[in-house]
Amino acid sequence: MNILIIEDEPGTARLLREFITAIDEEYKILAVCDSIEGTVAFLTTTTHRIDLLFMDIQLADGSSFDIFRQVTITAPVIFCTAFDDHLLEAFKSNGIDYILKPFHEKDIEQAFNKLQQLRNSVLPGPDRLQSSFLVKFREKMYPVAIKDVAAVALESEVVYLYTFNKEKHALFKTIDEVEATLDPQTFFRINRQMILHRDAIHEIEPFFNRRVIITLKVPTTVRPLVSRLKVGSFLSWVEKG
Repeated sequence: MNILIIEDEPGTARLLREFITAIDEEYKILAVCDSIEGTVAFLTTTTHRIDLLFMDIQLADGSSFDIFRQVTITAPVIFCTAFDDHLLEAFKSNGIDYILKPFHEKDIEQAFNKLQQLRNSVLPGPDRLQSSFLVKFREKMYPVAIKDVAAVALESEVVYLYTFNKEKHALFKTIDEVEATLDPQTFFRINRQMILHRDAIHEIEPFFNRRVIITLKVPTTVRPLVSRLKVGSFLSWVEKG
């Protein structure tokens, strides 16, 4: 997940960065912007996709709501501010949470949980589910049935399918596009890089920083670690199977 921090207090920005990376080491802080001017410049020039913004409301050169009047922001925003009188405008500006300063790691973790819950509520409809993926091999294309897919992994910016018969195929889609076409009852996205079929799971063990690691029935290059924020929902998903 690519994250932009908009905060003009260096200490607060540093604390935010520490809390975010402590929650999940896969979260990438693209930049810390400390002004409206700097944020607009970054947003209009960056080539990176932005998945989430943490935004203070009062910046040195004005209100951060002015940013929305200069550039289009489609990513969700978590507002972190010392003022409690901007709630309405915040939620009109892509806001999904409103955290008052001084905040703690638990506040940031709860905001990420809320984001995950919102994403989980947008499930693919039956018309978007697929029965197979087309893969290319030696200049030919052929279908791989979804029921034969044990795992999907993002490796060096390429998405691969791992099958139960231990084949590996490059798939020319993004992992988000793949996830949107899979049945959430059968598949679970354990982190930014990996989606697993329920039947591919062999064992689950505790891991560092309140995460869990999975032993799969098929070998994969990417290590199957369940990110900290997803452990609870993952274990519930496994039990409901």
